[in-house]
Amino acid sequence: MFKKIASDALGISDIGKIIRPEDFDKTESDDYVLHEDGENIHFLIKSKTDEYCFTNRSLIHLDGAKATSSKRNIYRYDYYLFPIRNIMIETAGTIDLDLEIKFTIGEKAFSVDIDRREGEAIADLYKSLVAISHIQIEQDRRKDYAKSGLTYSKELFTDNRFHDGTISEEFEKATKFAFDWLDTTYNENTRKDFGDVFSKYIQN
Repeated sequence: MFKKIASDALGISDIGKIIRPEDFDKTESDDYVLHEDGENIHFLIKSKTDEYCFTNRSLIHLDGAKATSSKRNIYRYDYYLFPIRNIMIETAGTIDLDLEIKFTIGEKAFSVDIDRREGEAIADLYKSLVAISHIQIEQDRRKDYAKSGLTYSKELFTDNRFHDGTISEEFEKATKFAFDWLDTTYNENTRKDFGDVFSKYIQN
């Protein structure tokens, strides 16, 4: 009991280790990366119970409930479906042996303990996640503008339309235009691959 309390106080109960690129293929996470579709690992943290695998397209989390159990729950968070927010680092205290990186992806909050000696590498991950978050926020803003512009155009069309053809023909044209507009806006502002962001900040 005393040892557990001491471990928690010192922050060494489940400290994550940063896995080097040459060892990515030795982890469980690697089995769930979509290598066949061009997905690759950029940063990987492994603790006694969990793995946090940051790829160019997603966070793959192997969640182990107990260190003594071999069972794992595997969760995948694609960046284009689960925006990253609230990124922060909690630095180590005087007696702590670890620091924490915290972030939210979608509705899921993460707090990962890392050896304090890995501070420089964690700073690189922090900068990558912040940069991705900024891109996602800007893309969301542009998509909202596009939807607002379409709504405004619809109101003008409704108030000032002239029927050169039948109502069904106009409806078909308007529907196709709206679909094409939203489809183009989505494709132009929904980024799925952030490999260049990770490569910019993470020095392996």
